[in-house]
Amino acid sequence: MRQLIASACIMALCTVGLSAAQQDGRVTQGNLVMENIPDIPASVQERLQQYANTRSAGFSDFAPDGGVYITTRFGETSQIHHVADPMGMRRQVTFFSERTGGANVRPGGSQFVFTKDIGGDEFFQGYLFDPETAQYTRFTEAETRNGGLNWSDDGAQIAWYRQVDGDPDSDILVADPSDPASLRVALEGEGLMIPVDWSADGRQLLILRYYSITHADLYVLDVESGALTEVNPDADVAYGGAVFTPDGDSLYVITDQGGEFRRVVEIDLADNAMRQVTPEHGWDVSGMDLSSDGETLAYVLNSGGNSELHIINPLSGETRPTPDLPLGLIGGVQFDSNDARLGFSHVSAQSPGDAWTYTLETGELTRWTQSEVGGLDTDSFVTPELIEFTSFDGLQIPAFYYAAPGEGPSPVIIDIHGGPESQERPGFSSTIQYWVNELGVSVIAPNVRGSSGYGNAYVALDNGMNREDSVRDIGALLDWVAEQPELDEDRVVVYGGSYGGYMVLASMVHYSDRLAGGVDIVGISNFVTFLENTNGYRRDLRRAEYGDERDPDMYAFLQEISPANQADRITAPLFIIQGANDPRVPASEAEQILSAVREAGGDPWYLLAMDEGHGFRKKSNRDFQRAAETLFFTDVLELD
Repeated sequence: MRQLIASACIMALCTVGLSAAQQDGRVTQGNLVMENIPDIPASVQERLQQYANTRSAGFSDFAPDGGVYITTRFGETSQIHHVADPMGMRRQVTFFSERTGGANVRPGGSQFVFTKDIGGDEFFQGYLFDPETAQYTRFTEAETRNGGLNWSDDGAQIAWYRQVDGDPDSDILVADPSDPASLRVALEGEGLMIPVDWSADGRQLLILRYYSITHADLYVLDVESGALTEVNPDADVAYGGAVFTPDGDSLYVITDQGGEFRRVVEIDLADNAMRQVTPEHGWDVSGMDLSSDGETLAYVLNSGGNSELHIINPLSGETRPTPDLPLGLIGGVQFDSNDARLGFSHVSAQSPGDAWTYTLETGELTRWTQSEVGGLDTDSFVTPELIEFTSFDGLQIPAFYYAAPGEGPSPVIIDIHGGPESQERPGFSSTIQYWVNELGVSVIAPNVRGSSGYGNAYVALDNGMNREDSVRDIGALLDWVAEQPELDEDRVVVYGGSYGGYMVLASMVHYSDRLAGGVDIVGISNFVTFLENTNGYRRDLRRAEYGDERDPDMYAFLQEISPANQADRITAPLFIIQGANDPRVPASEAEQILSAVREAGGDPWYLLAMDEGHGFRKKSNRDFQRAAETLFFTDVLELD
C-alpha cells in the first residue's frame, strides 16, 4: 500500500472527479478550496474507501410501534432511520443534504422533533415530523439558534432554548410545535440557559445555566408565572444532568459537589438537603436516566475512558442486573415509556457503533443494528493500550497507544483531542485504524492536563496562565517516544482539531526541531482574535476557560503564547484544514496562521470547505480530507 502511494503521488490519476479552477495560487474543486495539495491518486482513494465507508448507528428514541429510531449515514450525511425489528431493515425517514439530529418522539403520539443546521453554521432549526402524513414543519424562527428540545410528559408542549446571532443570552420558549400560535417566551434568560426536564404535572421546568465545565447553576421555572427559583444557590459546582422525581419534590442530579468526581445525588427542593445516590466510584458519572415511576436509575460511569452501565434502585441503593457488554463506550441511555426497556448506543475499537436495548425484567440484551465496516476484518483492528508518561513537573499523563504491526521503528502520529475539557476515549476510529494498518504508523492519543474524566484538579491544570503547561505535556510525550525502541523519534507528526488544532500549532512553535510535521484542523491560532470573533453565544463560555482578553494582563499573555505571533518558529511542514462556516473557530484563524507562516518563509498545505463548519461532516468532503492527509503523511513521514 505504501509503495503504491509513493509511486502514484508523482502526478497521477484523479482528483475525485471534481472540476477545478485556479486563482491566486488557490485551486477550487466544487466546494473545496486548496493550496499546495497534490492531485489525489486513484490508488489512495480506492483503499481509503473501505475505511471511509464504515458507518455507525446511534440509538435515538423508542418508536411507538415497538421499534427504534436511529441516526446513521447512507449518503452524504447522517439522517434519521426507523428499525421495526432487531437486525431488521433500516428505513430512512429524513432526506436532507445537511445532517440531522436524532428523533425525539412525542409522548403518547407518533410525531417526533429533530434539529438541523445549514452548512455547519450550528444555527439549528427545530422541525416536527408527522409519520402519518410524512410532512415536516419548522417550528422555530429562522436565523436563530435552537436546542435542548424537551417534551412535557403528556406530550402537549415542548420547551427549548433560542439564541440570536451574537447574543450570549438564551430565551426559553414553550409551544405545541404543531400549533405555531401557541409559541411563547417562558423566560428571557441570561447566559446559556437550557431546559433539561419537565415536572410530571407540566407546571415546572428545570433549567440549567452553563458557565464552564466546572460551574453551572440549576433553576426551577414556574411556566405560568415565570417565577425562577435557584436550586442549591450557595454552591459553586458542576452539573452534568438533572431530572425531577415523579412527585416533583426533589431532583436527581449529576454533580461534583463535595468531591473530586461527579456522582448522582438527590436534592430536596424544599430545603436543598442533599442525599448521595450512587457510590463513590473514583470516576465520573457521565450520564443517567430515571424511570417514570422513580424506582430505577440507570447511569453510565466513565471508568478511565471506558464505559460501565449501572442500574440501581435510587431509593434503597439496591443494585440490579446489568447487561454483559463488550468493553467500549455507552451513550444515550433512555427508558421506554413503560419502563420495561433501556435503549442506548454502544461503540468499541472493533465496532463502529450500534443501537441496543436491554429488557429489565428478563435481562435480555438485544442488538438492533450491525453497522457496516467497508468489508474490513475488524479482528485485525488494533485495541489501544492505556499508558502513562511523566511530564515536566512529575505529573502522570494518561494516553491511548495504538501500536503499528511489525518490529519498527514505526513513525508516530500524536492525535490531540479538542475541548480542551474533553477526553480521548477508546472508541471506534476508522481513521486511526487506517493509519495503523495501512500506513504502518503508530498512534498515541494523550489526555494532556486540562482533559476531563480525571477529576476537578486535573481539568483545571491548564487554566489561565497555565495554558502552555499542556503543550509541555506534548514535549514530555516526545521524550517518551524517544525512549521506545519500536518508535522512530525522527518521524513524528502532531494532529488535532479545534483546541487540539491550537495544540498542534503550539507544539510546532516549541518543538519544530523534533517534529516531521503537523495537521491543524479548525484550530485556534490567536486567542485574542479567536475570542473577539467566535460567535457571541460562545464568547463568555470560552473566556471562562482561556481567560478574558479584556483584562490587560491576560491580553498580553494570550498574545504572547498565540502561535500566529510566533510563526517564525514553525519550521516543520504544516497542513491547515478549515470549514468556512465555522461559528466556533472562525475561518479567519486559519487564514491568519496561513499568512503568518508564509510570511516567515513556510509553505503550508491548505484546505477550506465552503459548505462546512467546525469539522467536515459531509462524506465527500471528509473523504477528500482523509486522502489529502494521507499524501501529507506519506511526504513528511517518508513512508515507502
